Amino acid sequence: MMIKETSLRRDPDLRGELAFLARGCDFVLPSRFKKRLKSFQQTQIQNKPEKKPGTPLQPTATFPSSPQPLSVVPHVNNVVNAPLSINIPQFYFPEGLPDACSNHEQTLSKIETAFMDIEDQKADIYEMGKIAKLCGCPLYWKAPMFRAAGGERTGFVSAQSFIALWRKLLNDHHDDASKFICLLAKPSSNSLEQEDFIPLLQDVVDTHPGLTFLKDAPEFHSRYITTVIQRIFYTVNRSWSGKITSTEIRKSNFLQTLALLEEEEDINQITDYFSYEHFYVIYCKFWELDSDHDLYISQADLSRYNDQASSNRIIERIFSGAVTRGKTVQKEGRMSYADFVWFLISEEDKRNPTSIEYWFRCMDVDGDGVLSMYELEYFYEEQCERMEAMGIEPLPFHDLLCQMLDLVKPAIEGKITLRDLKRCRMAHIFYDTFFNLEKYLDHEQRDPFAVQKDVENEGPEPSDWDRFAAEEYETLVAEESAQAQFQEGFRFRGFKINV
Repeated sequence: MMIKETSLRRDPDLRGELAFLARGCDFVLPSRFKKRLKSFQQTQIQNKPEKKPGTPLQPTATFPSSPQPLSVVPHVNNVVNAPLSINIPQFYFPEGLPDACSNHEQTLSKIETAFMDIEDQKADIYEMGKIAKLCGCPLYWKAPMFRAAGGERTGFVSAQSFIALWRKLLNDHHDDASKFICLLAKPSSNSLEQEDFIPLLQDVVDTHPGLTFLKDAPEFHSRYITTVIQRIFYTVNRSWSGKITSTEIRKSNFLQTLALLEEEEDINQITDYFSYEHFYVIYCKFWELDSDHDLYISQADLSRYNDQASSNRIIERIFSGAVTRGKTVQKEGRMSYADFVWFLISEEDKRNPTSIEYWFRCMDVDGDGVLSMYELEYFYEEQCERMEAMGIEPLPFHDLLCQMLDLVKPAIEGKITLRDLKRCRMAHIFYDTFFNLEKYLDHEQRDPFAVQKDVENEGPEPSDWDRFAAEEYETLVAEESAQAQFQEGFRFRGFKINV
């Protein structure tokens, strides 16, 4: 493109930029120069006189003293290159990351050899334990494997059916969480519901050496299994959906804890999920409240827990359906044993993430995801009434509110969110202040420096729930021993008492 010298004289700024480019010998036009040049060309076109028919072209004026500079504007093609396609590798593996180094055929060959050593090449549920170990799985995967291969219908699993199952599983599912979901879940389902765990846990009850005493008490099998299932969902099902996904399994310690069952004969040493002592404490607490022993308790029954430590307003919120599953609570005003498991763990361990969510749902009366000052005052009113009845002068709400806001330090002034409570690590003090009078008074009498030390301590200390369960179990055992001695003493004197 050639630009007339007269044009350059009319626009000294453009001429200066051209000279600057000429010195740099750079034929890539800067964007600012392109815009400047385009604007200049449009001006030239607008100022160009129209050519009349028959009018000869006017010769261009030349200035010998000023030689015409060479054009530094290269010929620019208007061809736009297509954007290069970028190959982004797969980064999301819902069924686990495939392992290219694994030798599936070798594993299947070992399984086939193991079946040859079994009579008629048909394995029952106990022989499936050996097969599970050959598959690289924990021992207590044997019941889900047995059931998934059709053993529940026929009473045995053939080599052909199991190898077909395991080959498909290895090809489609690449980590333990995905395989576990596939084995336990219903057909065409990719998540686990509560009833899906029953065969697995029944096998634990039947075969674990730490639970042999339950063989003589089959009526407690279902109650122990219910307790374990509720504890699994309480800890693992972080979405509160009632369905456990493979992602939730991966983020939890459930599979690791399940693997420990074959190594630890004392099941009470496995405090997560499976401890019989924990089940014993939960069931005894429920039995004390369930006066008619129909495995349901009313609102009045629940209010008697721990000498009516919890306020009536928070119990009303529990029975409103804010944290319970199913419609039994709302329709009939009754709480099942399964719902009581959630209540008890939440009540005794308010530092637990699920417990923080549990009580937040209860206090969030309008369900807007925020605890307003009105909601806090609503729950604190009953606390004040109860303290006045005990002859204790309560702290005015305004002063208490200042303390709580300093404790939680909400991100938005005047609004406390679930994230605020989880971040502050003082949720247990916050909740007890508003609906558990006994624990609130205990917090008030504690040394504030000791409270801060508890918060800062991040060591592997037992949880509040573990401490509570251990203390309550010792108390219950001591009470039973004393009762047995008392009863034996009366028998010795010739009396017989049915307790």
